Amino acid sequence: MMTALLMALAACVTINVYFPEAAAQEAADRFIDEVIGPDETPEGEGETDAYVPGSKGATSAIPAAALAILDWVIPPAHAQVNIDINTPEIRAIQSRMNARFSKELSKHFASGAIGLTNDARVAVRDLSSVSLRDRSALNAAVAADNRDRDAVYREIAIANGQPGWESQIRETFARQWVSNARSGWYYQDSAGNWRQK
Repeated sequence: MMTALLMALAACVTINVYFPEAAAQEAADRFIDEVIGPDETPEGEGETDAYVPGSKGATSAIPAAALAILDWVIPPAHAQVNIDINTPEIRAIQSRMNARFSKELSKHFASGAIGLTNDARVAVRDLSSVSLRDRSALNAAVAADNRDRDAVYREIAIANGQPGWESQIRETFARQWVSNARSGWYYQDSAGNWRQK
C-alpha cells in the first residue's frame, strides 16, 4: 500500500505540456466572431442538451471524499492558460477573412453553394447554384480563404510557442466553425457527408 502511494506521489510531480482545449475553443470562438460576426439566432433556438459533470446521470469512478483527501495531500496545480491570437500576422489574416466573408462568401454559405469541411476549411458544395459568371470568383475566394485558414492555424501554434499544436488547433477550429455556423449552413460530418445546420 505504501509503495503504491509513493508511486502515485512521484507520478504527480511529472510536468506535462498539454494542449489547452478549453482555451483553444475560446480563442477560436473569438477569432470566428471577428470573421463572421455573432450569430443572430434567437435565444433558446438551436440549443442542445449537453452532458454536465455532476449533473443527473453523471457518474464518478472516484468518490468525492477520496478526491478531497487527494487534493489535500497533493494540492492541484492550476495554470492560467490563454491562446494568443493577437499577433500582427493573425490580425492581418483575420481582417482579410472578414472582408472576404462580408463581400463574397456570406451569400454563398447562406445559399448552400459552399460549406465548412471537417478539416477546418471551406469547399464548394453545389456549384450549380452559382451563376456561370460568378463561379470563377467563388472558386478564387474559396481558395484564398483556405490559404488564410491554413496559415492562421499555423500562426496560432507558432505565436503560442507550440508549433506541434497546429493539428490540434485545426481540429478545435473545425468544431468551432460548425458550432458558430448560422442555421442553414452546410458542414461536413466526420465521415465527410454534408449536413445542414
